Amino acid sequence: MPKPELRFYPHNPRTLEETGLSVAQLEASILKALFFATEMRGIDLARHLRLPTQIIEPALEQLRRLKYIDIRGGSGQGFGLSTMIYALSALAQEPLKQVFDHDRYDGPAPVPYRDWVAAVRAQSIRGVRVTREMLAQRLDGLIIAEDIFEGLGPAMNSGRAIFFHGPPGNGKTSICRRMASCFSWDIYIPYAVEIDGFVVKIFDEMIHRPVAARDGDPSTDERWIRCRRPLVVVGGELTMDMLDMAYSPETKIYEAPLQMKASNGVLLIDDLGRQRLTPRELLNRWIFPLENDVDYLKLATGKRFAIPFDAFLVFSTNLDPAALVDEAFLRRVRYKLKIDSPSDEIYKEIFRAQCEQRGVPYAEPELDAFIRSLRASGRALAACQPRDLIDQVLDHALYRGERPQLTAEALERASHSYFAQFK
Repeated sequence: MPKPELRFYPHNPRTLEETGLSVAQLEASILKALFFATEMRGIDLARHLRLPTQIIEPALEQLRRLKYIDIRGGSGQGFGLSTMIYALSALAQEPLKQVFDHDRYDGPAPVPYRDWVAAVRAQSIRGVRVTREMLAQRLDGLIIAEDIFEGLGPAMNSGRAIFFHGPPGNGKTSICRRMASCFSWDIYIPYAVEIDGFVVKIFDEMIHRPVAARDGDPSTDERWIRCRRPLVVVGGELTMDMLDMAYSPETKIYEAPLQMKASNGVLLIDDLGRQRLTPRELLNRWIFPLENDVDYLKLATGKRFAIPFDAFLVFSTNLDPAALVDEAFLRRVRYKLKIDSPSDEIYKEIFRAQCEQRGVPYAEPELDAFIRSLRASGRALAACQPRDLIDQVLDHALYRGERPQLTAEALERASHSYFAQFK
C-alpha cells in the first residue's frame, strides 16, 4: 500500500532570520557547544546545531572579533571559516557565565514555538483516515472478534479518544499498539522548541522512531527529524507530574510532558485505575483537552501557554468502568469497546495459530477436552493463554528431552504450573 505524501516539510533556512533565532541566541549556542566539546571545526559546529554553515559563519566571525573564541588551526580539507578549528579564549569566561545563568542546553538549535504549533496542526492526526483494508493489514496475526474489528476503524477515524475495557489478558494493549501503526504517515518533530526564551526538549529517543528521507524529498531544516507517528504508552507509573512541564533547576532546561511528545500520534493510558492518583483526578485532567483540542501548561516562571492537543487518546482498563468513571466523562469519549474473553472457537483459532508459529502439532480433540476442563473449573478463557501454555509445553518438552506435543498430559502439566493453585 503506497504511503501518502507528507503534509509538512520544514524548509531549510537560508538566513538567520528564517531560523527564528536571534544573533544572541546563536552566539550563546556556539559558546556552549565549544565549552562542552573543548574545540570544534566550524562545519562540525554547524552539524551539531543542525544549521547551515552560511548561517553560523557570521556569528563565528563576530565572536572571534570580540576575542571570545580563538582559531586553533585548519583541518586541511578546504578553505573558509567552516574548516577552521575553534576554541574558547580566556576572555570567554564572563560571557559564558551569563549564558549558563540562562540555561545549559547544548544540542540542535531550538525552533520557534509558533513553528512547532503550525507543524502540529499541519500534521494533525485528526485528518488521518483508516480504511478497513488498512486495519486488516495492521492487525494481521491478531485474532479478534468481528464486532471489535468493526468498531476500531470508526473510532480511529474520529481521531479523538477510545475507551477499552474488559477482563485481563485478552489483547487490549496489543490491539492499541497495532492501531498506532495504522497512522502510517511520517511526521517531522523538532529536537527542541523555544518557548518564552526557554528551551523545551521534545524529541525523545525512547518514543520517537526516526526514518530516512525518501528519494526526491526537498532539503529540510535539520533541526527537525522525520519520524513515525509516535506511540506513547504509560501505565500504573503515571503521575500528574508527568503531564506537566518538567524543569531542571540545574540545567534550566524543560522536558516536554507526555501529551506534547505524543503530538500527532497515539497516547495510551494503560491499566487505568492502577495509578497512584485516583481515576477521577486523571480523567478530569483530560476533559478540557478532549473538548477543545487545546491543553494549557505552565513554565517555572508561572507563565501559562497553550499547546495544541493533537493525539489519539486511548484508555485501557481491566477494572469495572462503572467504578472508575462517571457519565460526564464517558460522554466525551465517544467510542467504548469491550474486549471480552474469547469464544471457544476463537480460543481454538488462537491456539492453532500459536502452534503453527512454534512448530507444535495442533491436536483439536485434546484441546476440546482441555477447554471443557477449564470451563468446569470455573476458569475464564483468555486470549493470552494459548501463547503462554504453549510456552510451557515447549519448556517442559525441552527439559524432558521430548518432542513437543499437544497431548492431554502436556496440557495438564502446563496448566498446573501456569494457573495459580493458591489456597
